Amino acid sequence: MLTRRTFLETVGAGLVGTAIAKNTFAAEPSAKRKKLAVITTEWRYKSHAWHMAERFLHGYPKQGRWHQPPFEVVAAYVDQKPEGDLSQKRADEFGFKIYPTIAEALRCGGEKLAVDAVLIIGEHGDYPINEFGQKQYPRYEFFKHATDVFRKDGRAVPIFNDKHLSWNFDWAKEMVAISQELKFGFCAGSSLPVTWRMPSIDLPYDAQVEEMLCVAIGDVDIYDFHALEMMQCMAERRRGGETGVVSMHALRGDSVWKAMEADSWKSGGWDKRLFEACLSRSQTLAQPPTFSHRFPTSSQIREWVKAPIAYRFEYADGLKATMLLMNGLVSDFNFAARLKGQAAPLSTMFHLPPSPNVTYSAALMSSAEETFLTNKAPYPVERTLLTSGLVAAGLKSLATGQKRIETPHLSVRYTAPRESTFSQR
Repeated sequence: MLTRRTFLETVGAGLVGTAIAKNTFAAEPSAKRKKLAVITTEWRYKSHAWHMAERFLHGYPKQGRWHQPPFEVVAAYVDQKPEGDLSQKRADEFGFKIYPTIAEALRCGGEKLAVDAVLIIGEHGDYPINEFGQKQYPRYEFFKHATDVFRKDGRAVPIFNDKHLSWNFDWAKEMVAISQELKFGFCAGSSLPVTWRMPSIDLPYDAQVEEMLCVAIGDVDIYDFHALEMMQCMAERRRGGETGVVSMHALRGDSVWKAMEADSWKSGGWDKRLFEACLSRSQTLAQPPTFSHRFPTSSQIREWVKAPIAYRFEYADGLKATMLLMNGLVSDFNFAARLKGQAAPLSTMFHLPPSPNVTYSAALMSSAEETFLTNKAPYPVERTLLTSGLVAAGLKSLATGQKRIETPHLSVRYTAPRESTFSQR
């Protein structure tokens, strides 16, 4: 006889079984957890270490459940400890040790490499700024200290590197080359490519793309990287794969307004239909008093946006691209592209849920976790190599009088996976 109790027990068992089957990377309660070392510039409230490393301490939401990674943070290196430092509090609560050097952290105070994966977070902190406005975070130095241990100890483990590879493009190339030489999984980049999208679409694989544009927020050397990663995760899916970027022309202030009035890329601007598509996707589009969802006029945009930035760059295969940072007009990240043979642009918003939970960083750490478990990145690290170079080129163009510069060094070639890698459930 089917009673209410037996029905609930049967359904519950089925649901649990389904959850376990679908949870490819979840830790079994009795499974031995792998060891993770965290290397970071600083660890305070709302820093990137707070966003990312702590996912491996207490888990994170994933596909409607609470996921506990099969990793134990056993060691950390914290380069700077400003007021509000949380690293020692976290170490005391979760039972890991903070070491004075990266080598000691990776060896857990012993003689040989003693961890199964390394999480490098080089964001936030007090570091020099060069003549182009680049903050010289020690991501390359952190990476080199880690890989020196790999060489000396005869074993390499996967690495995830948060954001840019390095402010120095030659160093960024070296990082990729070392990962290939030592044959370890190397993943990097922004949370934008892996967060939810509204609508939940991807650029069709092998599409012919003529022009693309994004309207985003933030400052250069910080949010320009996120916006460029957003664009690149789409661009890399086009026909022929990625072949690199040949030029960069960065604009600011009045130069951006002149470009906005132009009719097309050829006349020094961008396709206005793409700009319209981006603003139509935004959920934070600015409005004049008493209005809702009125498309802003040019004069209103000029009034609201005090410091506009544009990066106009051209790919080796002829694709044209424009990245716009327009604080005061939107507070989100919006993308649009014109595909050959299609009248209407493809467009979407890359959704960033609010603080303090910021589940987009959980999605990024899911990619890090996959890299750590499989020793293979779910998407090519060459994407972040290229975007690292684009940020540097954009800042150089701005610092040298907003001149168009040639970028033959950005001849980065790679093929993106056909399967989409952004959050959809």
